[in-house]
Amino acid sequence: MIGLILISGAAAAYVSLVPTDEEEPVTTTAAADPPPVAALTPEPEPEPVVEPSAPESEPVPEPDPTPAPVVAKPSVPESRLEPLLRVASDVPGASVFLDRRFLGTTPFETGDVASGPHRLNVSSEGYEGFSQEIEIGDELVSVDVRFLEVRLAASVDVVHKHRFGSCAGRLRADLDGIHYETTDDDAFSIPFGELEQHVVEYLEHTLTIRRRDGRTYNFTDEQENADALFTFHREVERTRERLSP
Repeated sequence: MIGLILISGAAAAYVSLVPTDEEEPVTTTAAADPPPVAALTPEPEPEPVVEPSAPESEPVPEPDPTPAPVVAKPSVPESRLEPLLRVASDVPGASVFLDRRFLGTTPFETGDVASGPHRLNVSSEGYEGFSQEIEIGDELVSVDVRFLEVRLAASVDVVHKHRFGSCAGRLRADLDGIHYETTDDDAFSIPFGELEQHVVEYLEHTLTIRRRDGRTYNFTDEQENADALFTFHREVERTRERLSP
């Protein structure tokens, strides 16, 4: 019995020592951990390409505003305290003109008048106009116009036509009548009461004067037309009408 046990044990030991055809166990050796890899630094993002911009133009300074042109005002002389010209008339509101420039109506006075010669005209509707040459200086020039008074002071240079020849002279008219002034011996004065004919023929360039129950005188002048003779005749006739009753 004991012998059997020993034999069985020896057999078992033998069996355990005999190699079998089974695959040898594969011993896996754990792979070594890979060396630590350095952390990858992320590549920097490319900087945005900035397109070159056009160079900023320097601000152009605004020009200074052009000042408005200064218009020189004409200097007006201060009015004198004392007038240089005074015009009155017996018809109120008569128009006053100096060198054909209207100044105002009567009664009128001004100190704003340039020194020197001037022509004064005063007129009122329905009356004969007044005209006079005046000289403005440092002293007051006062003119009193009488429209209601009849006045006459007309004159014209003429040539007296004789039957044979002629002579030069001057016709003058005032309230006393018509007067012919000449160096010749046919000068005369005819009052309006003795005047029978006083006629101007413009186209004939002739002024005819006849004394009642007396001599006839024919006049012309050396002008191109008969305007001067016509004006003389007109002024005389206007006065005669005002003097007639």
